[in-house]
Amino acid sequence: MHAVTLPSGERVPSFGLGTWQMGDDPKRRAEEIATLRLGLDLGATLIDTAEMYGDGRSEQLIAEAIQGRRDQAFLVTKVYPHHASERDCIAACERSLRRLETDRIDLYLLHWRGQVPLAQTLAAFLALQRAGKIRHYGVSNLDLADMQELWSLSGGQGVATNQLLYNLARRGIEWDLLPWLRERRIPVMAYSPIEQGRLLRQAKLAGFAERHAMTPAQVALAWLLAHKDVIVIPKTGNRERLKDNIAALEHPLTPTQMAELEELFPAPTRALPLQML
Repeated sequence: MHAVTLPSGERVPSFGLGTWQMGDDPKRRAEEIATLRLGLDLGATLIDTAEMYGDGRSEQLIAEAIQGRRDQAFLVTKVYPHHASERDCIAACERSLRRLETDRIDLYLLHWRGQVPLAQTLAAFLALQRAGKIRHYGVSNLDLADMQELWSLSGGQGVATNQLLYNLARRGIEWDLLPWLRERRIPVMAYSPIEQGRLLRQAKLAGFAERHAMTPAQVALAWLLAHKDVIVIPKTGNRERLKDNIAALEHPLTPTQMAELEELFPAPTRALPLQML
């Protein structure tokens, strides 16, 4: 499995497993658990979730899926902005730990910025890290101004990642945020790498995939995986779709193919507001 290096020096898989909306439908539960377990078997050991996902049902599903295999998994979960004060963040983390049935979270993220000052959230993260409840901390959906503010605060330079909406059709972060992160060796965790399936229906992507004997999903994922500091976390609760997605690792794009995609999906030519889903 390809890997991305966190600022701490720890290496994590570049291909992870998203879990949004997983655990919501009891009829799909067995297949979703089987898919997560297959991901572990295939080396996709980074599993991303959040307390928001199904009000904790996703975390509970993951706990069942990794039972007996906790040490194989790199667990990422996220705290609501309205739980991001020092006291509330610590309490939210304890609830996530109980739902995940574990004694530590590998990477704990602020889901997006709310009204709580970032300094309070960082204080909670540092306290949780000292207590061994979390191993790394980071953020999600923070724009350049937010990151610059965070970086100036005590503990801000310990941020391990910024989880962002990033795919072939959503390249706005490349104008200023991504270069800033790269200067500080902070990797991006790209959520919705296939735009919740919408990207796969674009004729230009389908045409490229057909010309190069790939599926559209494999192209979209391979484009992100070509960036050595990007972690992709596509979500699927289906084992066959997971196999198709992870096969993107077997189709590294050539410089010519990257250039062709650059023509089809151009980089931004100006600063854009940060996009979120």
